Amino acid sequence: MSRVRRRALPFPADEPREELPPPEGLVLDARLHLLDRQVLDVDGRPVATVDDLELTTPDGGEHVDGGDDAVVRALLSGPVLGTRIFGGRPPVSRWHRIGWPDVVEVGTVMRLGVRGDGLDVLWVERWIRDHVVGRIPGGRHDPE
Repeated sequence: MSRVRRRALPFPADEPREELPPPEGLVLDARLHLLDRQVLDVDGRPVATVDDLELTTPDGGEHVDGGDDAVVRALLSGPVLGTRIFGGRPPVSRWHRIGWPDVVEVGTVMRLGVRGDGLDVLWVERWIRDHVVGRIPGGRHDPE
């Protein structure tokens, strides 16, 4: 049987709380709303899966590793299966970036306002299509 740990409130419930102004812009929980989501282009075709995020400070400064005040600059996708199994992180040069301004909807899937063909994230798929599948007899046209 598992036990549920309860955390104590940082101040007594009967004391008045200072109301904070609501944050500006869309507030998301990265783990809940962004990571491991499928990304679809404007035509509804799968483009990538969100593996990591590129974050900045609200004033556009240096990269941050997280925290309460972080702004998403880009979605990152790349070869992370090996690093999830064996640990570590892939080199920065292996990440593919999808700029946050290209994202038009965040839901069960993330939708982009651009076509996936122009994104760098699909270069591996295009290379395999042209150099491997295209060399198989019948691989360059749709079946009849």
